[in-house]
Amino acid sequence: MKVFVTGGAGYIGSVTTELLLDAGHGVTVFDNLGRGHREAVDPRAALVEGDLLDAAGLAAAMKRVRPDAVMHFAAFALVGESMAHPGMYFTNNVAGGVNLADAMVAAGARRIVFSSTCATYGHPDRVPITEDVAQRPVNPYGESKLMFEKVLSWYERIHGLQPVFLRYFNACGATKKFGEDHEPETHLIPNVIKVALGQQEKIKVFGNDYKTPDGTCIRDYIHIVDLAQAHILALQGSQTGAFNLGTGQGFSVREVVEVVREVTGRKIPEEIAPRRAGDPDRLVAGAERARSVLGWKPAHSDLRSIVRSAWEWHQAHPHGYGKTA
Repeated sequence: MKVFVTGGAGYIGSVTTELLLDAGHGVTVFDNLGRGHREAVDPRAALVEGDLLDAAGLAAAMKRVRPDAVMHFAAFALVGESMAHPGMYFTNNVAGGVNLADAMVAAGARRIVFSSTCATYGHPDRVPITEDVAQRPVNPYGESKLMFEKVLSWYERIHGLQPVFLRYFNACGATKKFGEDHEPETHLIPNVIKVALGQQEKIKVFGNDYKTPDGTCIRDYIHIVDLAQAHILALQGSQTGAFNLGTGQGFSVREVVEVVREVTGRKIPEEIAPRRAGDPDRLVAGAERARSVLGWKPAHSDLRSIVRSAWEWHQAHPHGYGKTA
């Protein structure tokens, strides 16, 4: 298939592009490189520098490529930033998404796999979280993703698009080529690895009085390769709708820190810091729908494998893309 990947210079987009190419698909990456990295674009892919907010440029690129399907990763994704600048999130994630949907209709592309998020659920009514749990976002980031899910559902009814919403839990890990390089970095595993590399003095643990066995938050961690493979499975067939992507198993912050100590063999000091506003005690996926409908079988997401792959990538790229060890 010819696949048009928005945000293919970012973390999840880069690995998915790599796996798409390995599977024999043709890939065009569409990215403004504002938060992604040119070095993260697999050289086998075509790169079009462009912005979702440039409706004319986006439509022209889509018409040139005439893709069979779109994978949409391009979005702002920092919860705190969304609380400070909600307009920026609704403009980029929703208005930019509408431009993408319109460009698909004009180019005759129908299938879209959308990078959504478990943040659409907010504070869930129950855990594990299944796709029928009420969606009540508690920040503009989650709201913007939910709004675009609704946009795509209307485009399905009116224009015949075939949208799949993949609601991620905690993506992590790396391949040999591509890994996680954000500025700022807000994710736990790369931040603990920065301490192991001597780039930070200690890891801050935000709260130790949650209703969990060790008092720290529990999250569902999924290897980036398993996540990317779910996207490739979602290209096939005609199924639409939402799928949670997680392992169904949660690990606490303290458990993650301990595994990084074990894998790296480094001392990792920690400091207890105040809770962050809005952090739920536990977020764990109920992902049976992805398993039964998509045939998805995560094979790389035991915590040690995740941490080992991330550690190897960060050792080879201690300062991220463009700078090697």
